[in-house]
Amino acid sequence: MKLRAIAIAGLALFLSVAAADPGEESGGDPPNQVTADASIMATNFQLPFPCGQAWTGNSNGSSAHLSWEIDFNRGSTADADLGDPVVAAAAGTVVISAHQGSTNGYGNLVKIDHGGGWATYYAHLNTRSVSEGATVSQGQKIGTVGNTSKPGNNISPHLHYEVRLGTDYPSNIQKAVFNGTTFGYPNQTVTSKNCGNTTNPYTPQEVCGAGYDVIDSAALGTSGTVYLLYNSGNGNNCVATLKKTSLGTATATSAYLEVRGSSRVTDSGNFSYYAGPVRAAAADQCVKWGGKAGSSTYDSIFEHCS
Repeated sequence: MKLRAIAIAGLALFLSVAAADPGEESGGDPPNQVTADASIMATNFQLPFPCGQAWTGNSNGSSAHLSWEIDFNRGSTADADLGDPVVAAAAGTVVISAHQGSTNGYGNLVKIDHGGGWATYYAHLNTRSVSEGATVSQGQKIGTVGNTSKPGNNISPHLHYEVRLGTDYPSNIQKAVFNGTTFGYPNQTVTSKNCGNTTNPYTPQEVCGAGYDVIDSAALGTSGTVYLLYNSGNGNNCVATLKKTSLGTATATSAYLEVRGSSRVTDSGNFSYYAGPVRAAAADQCVKWGGKAGSSTYDSIFEHCS
């Protein structure tokens, strides 16, 4: 299978992709959703294959591997996996969808930016189903398993998969985590739990920060929930709206907080997982709070006055 064939790609082929990759710092969520989310995203990836499929990964069968890359196969013959679907390991934005030609050994490559500096790479694809700039959801088909590479490279069909954090190649290649469990390097057979992302990976406490506790909430239909939190240590309230649908896809979402006698503070835009945090000093003050997700809106009266 590909393990004996891909060795001819050589180390130099993959070193070149770092310099040739224009997408290392592009894409991602708005500034309020990037910096503190790295540890959450690290455990939010799923196997890049449809739900229920079992694939065997190998990280040391190729001399072209420099770190924690994985080559995946599941068939009993060299060409058995050709054309099998490849899906997004997590939601994000496609920043590369192209045949790398003579640049490196990746062949047909899709790179997805997940925000917070995280990105995944899907190489040697036979076909690509998404275009650069597209927003994809977790589990969405992005291509098919193939054996495309640099001209002259003779490799068997497989998926070359990488997870990267940051831009310092190749030290930015991370150990792959699937369904919260680190891949069993160097070899492991894993069954896909990529069955649709139905749970928001964030909590209101994570959005607002340490010391905040939920004191009220309101459902926004089936599209999300808006939360009011309070920090007894500093007397601040915080509002965050967490989405329940279209997770990973930037859609209109908002959160606001208004302390009686002060101007309303609002965070509104197209967000992938949540709006907020919106914070204000409100000890012994009445507040209005609310938000929007999908077509549903919640607006409170002045309340929580002490």
